[in-house]
Amino acid sequence: METTEYKKRTAIALGDFDGMHRAHQTVVTGGENAVIYCVNNRFSLLQRSIFERRYPNAVFADFNELKNMSATDFIDKILVEKYQAGMILCGFNFRFGKNAMWTAMDLREYLEEKDVWVRILEHLDYKDKPISSTRIRNCILEGNITDANKMLGYNFTFEGPVIAGDKRGRTINFPTINQHLPQGLVVPKFGVYESRTFVDGREYKSFTNFGIRPSWRVEEPLAETHIFDFDGDLYGEIIRVELVKYLREEKKFSSPKELKEQLTYDKSSII
Repeated sequence: METTEYKKRTAIALGDFDGMHRAHQTVVTGGENAVIYCVNNRFSLLQRSIFERRYPNAVFADFNELKNMSATDFIDKILVEKYQAGMILCGFNFRFGKNAMWTAMDLREYLEEKDVWVRILEHLDYKDKPISSTRIRNCILEGNITDANKMLGYNFTFEGPVIAGDKRGRTINFPTINQHLPQGLVVPKFGVYESRTFVDGREYKSFTNFGIRPSWRVEEPLAETHIFDFDGDLYGEIIRVELVKYLREEKKFSSPKELKEQLTYDKSSII
């Protein structure tokens, strides 16, 4: 988007927005057509390609340029001069300026003199504790994908090209698509998950194994997804997968027959 387009906007939502979880969403929806100004772009919970499609009004700052900028320069040069801010939205714990010296309240006090309204959003709780990106990441690392999804407000999602595998799954009637997780995205606890896979706009039930595959070990963690009731070649396609529920840990199987029996049980628990 060109700078001239920003001049038409009156609201700017400020934050890290890693994952755009439910607490972030309260900030973003506080102003009509708000420019979403992402200050520190981690993308550990929602990869950038998906973020950009979901939030076309997003602006991704260069944190290396911002981190040594004074708070007043950030406000005057970026918020006021560049984006013509008429309203600012941010969370109660938003900090900015060199060494993160300024708070949301400092922002409000400074902009009052410039006739710019600052709306500060309070924390949003889940199970009596504030929702935060750190808390969600820990849930994903622990395999608690159910709570992670409830705090995100959507299913933990990734997308990427389907890569060639060893095709062992086909020999037991459980073909899989293989994908590497995007760089920077938090890696879920190794194990098998109920999932949803999207092919050509259609949603399919599926299950996904994250890990190193103890029975036929791989060198780096891999996502292997078996898509129910699907038959087709997806090599090279960009496929989106959502994790719904943690089912079990990875296991080493003594034979293909034992593996097939386990996968049959996994599938029956989802259907």
